[in-house]
Amino acid sequence: NEQGEPITVELEIRQRIVKLQIWLAQVGRVKLYLLDTDRHDNDPIDRWLTGHLYGGNQDTRIAQEVVLGIGGVKALTALGIKPSVYHMNEGHAAFCTLEIAREEIQKTGKSFYDIEQTVRNSCVFTTHTPVPAGHDVFSPDLMDSYFANYWPQLGLSREQFLALGARRLGDPWEPFGMTVLALRLSRAANGVSELHGEVSRKMWQILYPDRPENKVPISHITNGVHARTWTAPLLGDLYSEYLGEDWSSRVADPEMWAKVDEIPDAELWWRHQVLKERLIAHTRSKVKVARQNRGEDHDFIQAAENLLDPKVLTIGFARRFSPYKRGNLLLRDAERALRIFGNEQRPVQIIFAGKAHPADEEGKRIIQRLMDWCKHPAIRYRVAFIEDYDIYTGQKLVQGVDVWLNNPRRPLEASGTSGQKVCFNGGINCSVLDGWWCEGYKVGADGKGLNGWAIGEDANTSDQELQDRIDSESLYKLLEEEIVPLYYDQDENGIPHGWIEMMKASIKTNSPLFNTDRMLVDYVAQMYAPGAKVDAAPILASVGV
Repeated sequence: NEQGEPITVELEIRQRIVKLQIWLAQVGRVKLYLLDTDRHDNDPIDRWLTGHLYGGNQDTRIAQEVVLGIGGVKALTALGIKPSVYHMNEGHAAFCTLEIAREEIQKTGKSFYDIEQTVRNSCVFTTHTPVPAGHDVFSPDLMDSYFANYWPQLGLSREQFLALGARRLGDPWEPFGMTVLALRLSRAANGVSELHGEVSRKMWQILYPDRPENKVPISHITNGVHARTWTAPLLGDLYSEYLGEDWSSRVADPEMWAKVDEIPDAELWWRHQVLKERLIAHTRSKVKVARQNRGEDHDFIQAAENLLDPKVLTIGFARRFSPYKRGNLLLRDAERALRIFGNEQRPVQIIFAGKAHPADEEGKRIIQRLMDWCKHPAIRYRVAFIEDYDIYTGQKLVQGVDVWLNNPRRPLEASGTSGQKVCFNGGINCSVLDGWWCEGYKVGADGKGLNGWAIGEDANTSDQELQDRIDSESLYKLLEEEIVPLYYDQDENGIPHGWIEMMKASIKTNSPLFNTDRMLVDYVAQMYAPGAKVDAAPILASVGV
């Protein structure tokens, strides 16, 4: 501040005053403000609130969301920043609507219901979660302990306050939903893919009882990725030569990407092979260190130096190992998987990477099973698991794999972005028709994929065992009859022209759509612009007045 002292803000958590330190991280041209409770003048319990994300209970969760939502608005006010739009990503930040209202009431002296529309006009909301259990809800008793001194500042009774987050009005035991609050006090809302928009409209129709499902005002803006971050420099140089040196500033231009056809097959393939060799070198190094750290036997540690082969068809699978992502689907039929990976004439290899949530025991067991497969004598050189997954390993993977595998239980993948990163590098997706791939996958007149492969059927089923059986059978059949034969159909110089045709199709069709340039333009036009408002609000929050 003007006195040269750190700017802090205060808020109340369980009748305790907590001070928040504000940090500034300069990310390129963007200012990123971070909130920190780790101050000597805070209670020891509160000092850890911003020190970890996972592993806390409901009490910790609501306290963190008070810090983010209410503390976030207070911090912006203290910094003299007056946003024209507050964009809530997921319900975690929804308490910001309450603080915006409180400040407006304090400034104008009006009632909550007088300024309710003002709050709504300044807020937009994006949901990223396609399952009800993924949306934070808090019991009325827990809300009492955090907000008993807060709702009087809004001029609301307890019942009126809790109604803001209630799916069903009039039930005193109805939990307080963060997504419900965000939807009630936002002028526009969206899911993160076309299918996810449909799922969200169905999920939240209860808030709009006078509207049919297809008229629920939740739109979609499909996620995208930052091209320059995820495109290998080796390929970026190639794009500069054939697409123009300004290619990275024109990533949403389909006409520019059409010029990918001008790149000679041999040139694209050579660069792809170099990137695959770099990925394999990185994998060997990471795996060897991990085996040493776990105290594995000497021979198994040394075997990491010969892990994988750059000439072999290489599949990548890297993500959070939530059970719905089915990290071990490829191993469902062990004998068939062994035949595919152990084929001496046309071998296949796969690299797994990722982490499980600390509280996700099933996710951990999936990783343990994959680690066991890494030791199978028949395929010990063709299956690798990279521990301590991070952005650097992520870049190596999306830049070097031949095929990116994605097989979540439909429709539980809201969007997904890892497969989008692969496209900029000429990788080819083999995925369930969920999330972004429903929009990205293109088929030819013969019904087969032009730019990748679709696992299973374009349909949902509640029978998980049936879906696993259908999807695993589809995946095995794709590998045996389409993917493997296409990859190994190579000329005398080892160049698979049919495969490269699909690589180019992957680049041309997906790169102009699934990038952050297009995504941001969509957000500005559909969500941020002053005229971007829906024509209906959820059930009136002003019940009980």
